[in-house]
Amino acid sequence: MANEHSSKTYDQELESIRSRVLQMGGLVESQVKLAIDCFEAGSMADADRVIGSDRRVNELELELDRAVNNVIARRQPTASDLRMIMGVAKTITDLERIGDESVKIARAAKWLNDKQVAVRMPRIPDIRASGDIASGMLRRSLDAFARLDVNTAASIIKDDAGVDERFRAVLRQLITFMMEDPRTISASIDIVWVAKAIERIGDHAKNIAEHVIFIAAGMDVRHATPEEVDRAIAQA
Repeated sequence: MANEHSSKTYDQELESIRSRVLQMGGLVESQVKLAIDCFEAGSMADADRVIGSDRRVNELELELDRAVNNVIARRQPTASDLRMIMGVAKTITDLERIGDESVKIARAAKWLNDKQVAVRMPRIPDIRASGDIASGMLRRSLDAFARLDVNTAASIIKDDAGVDERFRAVLRQLITFMMEDPRTISASIDIVWVAKAIERIGDHAKNIAEHVIFIAAGMDVRHATPEEVDRAIAQA
């Protein structure tokens, strides 16, 4: 009975950690959406909210790190439980970094607002498009984490190429603007920061998808192509 009670308590600890990861993920997902919206709409109040929420994301990272370390020290997990703990630890780091990228976007929005650019920059639709793709990748990676769904995780890995292509498209547009009107150079550089931050959000969402596959199937697919991932999952 004592062993059964201990096992039940252990399962509850693991489930509590997973739930708190998803709570952190929900906060970070809100950060991403609000950051992209504030950049598009120029809302400085929203930019301040994104920046302010970063403190809570950092607190959650520290709390979850302590919980993970505590489980490792007391329970000495093995097999699938160890994969879960390792995957959680890596996911926490990626979520915190996504929060940091969201703050970069919000700060860039404030820089552009404060500079009162001499010439109005043309709207760049690829910023919104890449932001929507990256945000969708994050949402689906969290869903895959909640359900340990390797097929959804594999599809997220494929989507990362779309964010990368949008980033290159933004760079091409900004280079054209700067060549045609040097007054756009300063603002264009700020927009490059935003585009790069969105591209990095996509990268971190892809990383979380890879962690899901590791947790659920025990496969390390960090340096595999999407086709190799699909084959590995099919053979598992």
